[in-house]
Amino acid sequence: MIRRAFPPKYALPRSPLGLADIVILAGLFVLLYGIARVGSGFFVAFKPPVMQPKVSLDPANLPYYAARSTLRMFIGLIFSVLFTFAYGYVCAKSRRAERVMIPLLDILQSVPVLGFLSVTVTGFIAMFPGSLLGLEMASLFAIFTGQVWNMTFSFYHSLITLPKELDEAATVFQFSKWRRFISVEVPVSMLGLVWNGMMSFGGGWFFVAVTEAITVNNKSYTLPGLGSYVAKAVEEKDLKALSFAIVTMILLIVLIDQLFWRPVVAWAEKFRMDKSTASTQASSWVLDLLRSSKLPRILSRFWRRLQHRLPRIRLRLPRTRAFQLPFRKRKARFNVDVLFGIAIGMVVMSAIAIGVHVVSKEVPAQEVASVFGLSILTFLRVLCLIVFASLVWTPVGVAIGFNPKLAQVAQPLVLIFASFPANFLFPAAAIIFIKTGLTLNAGSIILMILGAQWYVLFNTIAGAMSVPNDLREMAANMQLTGWQLWKKLILPAIFPAWVTGAITASGGAWNASIVSEVVSWGNKTLKADGVGAYIANATKVGDAPRIVLGVSMMCIFVVASNRLFWRRLYALAETRYRLG
Repeated sequence: MIRRAFPPKYALPRSPLGLADIVILAGLFVLLYGIARVGSGFFVAFKPPVMQPKVSLDPANLPYYAARSTLRMFIGLIFSVLFTFAYGYVCAKSRRAERVMIPLLDILQSVPVLGFLSVTVTGFIAMFPGSLLGLEMASLFAIFTGQVWNMTFSFYHSLITLPKELDEAATVFQFSKWRRFISVEVPVSMLGLVWNGMMSFGGGWFFVAVTEAITVNNKSYTLPGLGSYVAKAVEEKDLKALSFAIVTMILLIVLIDQLFWRPVVAWAEKFRMDKSTASTQASSWVLDLLRSSKLPRILSRFWRRLQHRLPRIRLRLPRTRAFQLPFRKRKARFNVDVLFGIAIGMVVMSAIAIGVHVVSKEVPAQEVASVFGLSILTFLRVLCLIVFASLVWTPVGVAIGFNPKLAQVAQPLVLIFASFPANFLFPAAAIIFIKTGLTLNAGSIILMILGAQWYVLFNTIAGAMSVPNDLREMAANMQLTGWQLWKKLILPAIFPAWVTGAITASGGAWNASIVSEVVSWGNKTLKADGVGAYIANATKVGDAPRIVLGVSMMCIFVVASNRLFWRRLYALAETRYRLG
């Protein structure tokens, strides 16, 4: 039998899109539709106390509440990444700016979320009168402040510990600042940034309950979401509704891990500073689907054709090196930096002066001394957390970071534990404390550990994954084992990452003290002695002078510990324990 082939002009045209492209397009359509549908709830009418959202404990509403909370979290993550790149870059590149901006970052990190909410809620509502967008903006800003500091510290530390050979290579090839940024600095920091992004995202869930159901100045505000659902379940002592919320939270974390974080982690593997390939690479079915799709290549070709047709605008700047600039120009630049530092200093000093005036006028000196003592108690709890997290989770993080097979199994579990908001479990802990008679002065340490210990683990994992395989192979050839392996390779290699994790865990613990030193179940409330409980009580009744006193005292302790202890460890990591 002779088969007759059709001429080429009669052949059926091949479809430019495959099954993977159809799946991706369908997923994008569902995603955009969901964002539009859920985001429309941000703009409904809002006139408290007559017209404001109500939260129902009907489990059928949980998918919608979960979508609302998730959208807030990702919006906060986007702004956190943008802030991280801008702020961290400026701090790392300008020593004069660093002297002002890093202490400012310490102060901002130390300000608790309730400290921001007590000020921003009223301001954002006034900016958008009659619309729920004002309250949504206040919630988004609080979530942003719960996510951004950890990522900013990680990116800044990656830039100041950039391997010398990469810095020299970029200088030899005369990379522009933008080329150096996208080709050297961002890739080097990517592993740490991704893992800290996961930690920051998980830490943001911790403050969902605080930002979606808040009482400020004796006024209660509620936003539809998982956090407000849990708050209502606690208020009504509904264990069944609380169980539904916990299950929904776990499913949501697993879904986000599969669709977002696991593909990002697998993609970030290409930025490992290895001269030899790891035996097992992280994998993701979503990333495999994207790589098998023709759609990105089609869009790339379309973009290149569009660029050729559009008129090109080139901005050519003269290339001059710092040492070639005339003395007069360098002096002008110095004056700008000095003026910038003076302006920031004046703003900070003015804020301090106003705060001292308000506190001294309304709060007696004996109470100020008492708040100082409460801050010492909270500081001791934070210290216990750092010691516990370092001893327990540093070996676990090294094991996960050094073993790609273990990382594939452990990453989803670690992400679930780290992302799950520990304050969802606080009501159950309150029930246990009430029945066992355990005081919250001791129990708050456990609650604080549940919320902030993961910063050490995630940064240790990122630091271990960044250790080049050739160094590990050299240690194996030298037959280094046990304590000698930790002393000669592991501890020096992960030390910069551990410092970042410890300082962010410390800041997270101070923040978590506000919700871990005051725990409620129905009409029963347990309180611990600490500055966190002091701030929570002052915020609830709207006592501005005592809010300022509590937040200021917390800032003093955090900044003092950072400048006297953590900054010294940062300098040690930068000068002695940097790779390359």
